[in-house]
Amino acid sequence: MIDEKTAAEASALVMKIVDNIETVIVGKREQVELVVMALIARGHVLLEDMPGTGKTSLVSALAKSVDCRFSRIQFTPDVMPSDVTGFSIFNQKTRDFEFRPGGVMSNLVLADEINRASAKTQSALLEAMEERQVTVDGETHKLEEPFMVLATQNPIEQYGTYPLPEAQLDRFLVKLSMGYPLLNEEVSVVLGVAKAKAAIRSVATSAQVIELQKATELVCVSESVARYAVQVVASTRTAAECACGASPRGSLALVALGRANALMRGRTYVMPDDIKYLAPYVLSHRIILTHEAKVSGRTPESVIESILVTVAVPSVAKSAVAGE
Repeated sequence: MIDEKTAAEASALVMKIVDNIETVIVGKREQVELVVMALIARGHVLLEDMPGTGKTSLVSALAKSVDCRFSRIQFTPDVMPSDVTGFSIFNQKTRDFEFRPGGVMSNLVLADEINRASAKTQSALLEAMEERQVTVDGETHKLEEPFMVLATQNPIEQYGTYPLPEAQLDRFLVKLSMGYPLLNEEVSVVLGVAKAKAAIRSVATSAQVIELQKATELVCVSESVARYAVQVVASTRTAAECACGASPRGSLALVALGRANALMRGRTYVMPDDIKYLAPYVLSHRIILTHEAKVSGRTPESVIESILVTVAVPSVAKSAVAGE
């Protein structure tokens, strides 16, 4: 279990990273916090929105803030799986095969417009995201920690896009939407974005990010809070509006992000409110609505909000949550 001093120090560093990114991403504090939470929870993020809303800028700012190696894979229909994972090439001088790393061999990987690639190429990320390694020609290559995939996609209705397979969607810890900025915020972006991009600096190291990830895993989760998270996820499997509910991986993801949110707030324990706040971001891309629900105008987010109303929230004292 993490102590209060360590939690306070970790919280200060996390907030420093968030504040640094906000010098570039104006008016999107919540989205920035969720992306940083996903990083310290060792998860991956799917950013879905219209072109030009700051998805790529957010990822770039995060990479600069934590001083990690950063690579970008621009997905198009002709991108091959080997472009993602890497490939072996025969060296005539040494008379041996050499591994040429693909775009995924980095700390932070921006999979830009991932839904413009074929399903086969999209699936090339599966092993890397889940196992943190890639296998090429029977040889396994471990990925350097910290490792995080931040994928961006334009809405499915846009021309020339391909839906992500369910197995791929389930690997993302959270799905976010940037949304258009408010008028005054957009004016600020127009006037100051170039200066902000040039001024952004590193405020943490990769080693510190790894320590934050370790600290996150030590945040306490009581049995009652864990049971609440599982009940919320299990309710998606029985909801009338859901043709397919979230898997147990959804429960694991919800608790993991709950730990990250608690640490960001300087707490040593997860509260039911953490689970309630994060559920729409963690579960919306893990459920499939029925045709009737779609026709009636329901969205995954609205279904999850309805579930949160029906599932009883445990009343847990601090001492019980912290396991004292």
